[in-house]
Amino acid sequence: MTETAQRGAAPASDALVVMDNVNKHFGDLHVLKDIDLTVRKGEVVVVIGPSGSGKSTLCRAINRLEPIGSGTISIDGVPLPAEGKELARLRSDVGMVFQSFNLFAHKTVLQNVTLGPTKVKGVKKVEAERRARELLDRVGVGNQADKYPAQLSGGQQQRVAIARALAMEPKVMLFDEPTSALDPEMISEVLEVMTTLAREGMTMIVVTHEMGFARKAAHKVIFMSDGEIVEAAEPQQFFTNAQSGRAKDFLSKILTH
Repeated sequence: MTETAQRGAAPASDALVVMDNVNKHFGDLHVLKDIDLTVRKGEVVVVIGPSGSGKSTLCRAINRLEPIGSGTISIDGVPLPAEGKELARLRSDVGMVFQSFNLFAHKTVLQNVTLGPTKVKGVKKVEAERRARELLDRVGVGNQADKYPAQLSGGQQQRVAIARALAMEPKVMLFDEPTSALDPEMISEVLEVMTTLAREGMTMIVVTHEMGFARKAAHKVIFMSDGEIVEAAEPQQFFTNAQSGRAKDFLSKILTH
């Protein structure tokens, strides 16, 4: 996986997510500083860094869950509008999996996965259910389709959340610390699904503390600190030969534990 397609310069048309000079403030706090980031089709970008470095805000800005102060973000060549139907349409191209599973407690697993396609995309119920069952099988919880979220383990719920995002047939998947609320034994089952998605060519931006996943599945590792992208490199390069003092300090703390 780390032998990436990035060796040759990819044509500009391959760019799927482009953040250009993006800034974001929370009051006086400058949480995203002049962010430039291009994610190409089929690329897996893992964003790491200390707590409070702006990782989740970057992730949430990509589909306007966090409005930005300045700069531009485009998805597949289309600038992200600030609001309205165009934003909703573009958002459906961006799947999102959060730290908390955000499943509807009063709906079954199957209903959770079919809701988006039927309500947003107008997919017929029978077709939506057929596709949902396929996706639930794909993430290893096909036998849980008729249960409610509370009847599932955290790892199973997160896999349902991934299936729900995939049901919208997104162009890119955003994962914001998808394993941080899970018990250790459940983390690997979720990372396994994500690694398979990466192998199958899904474009992914993943905010995580799981360095094993970054080493195994990423094409590019982005290191953030204090709202800035400090370093961007292939995993092998980053983990064995980080260039910045901040990245070296971060790695020395996490890789020795």
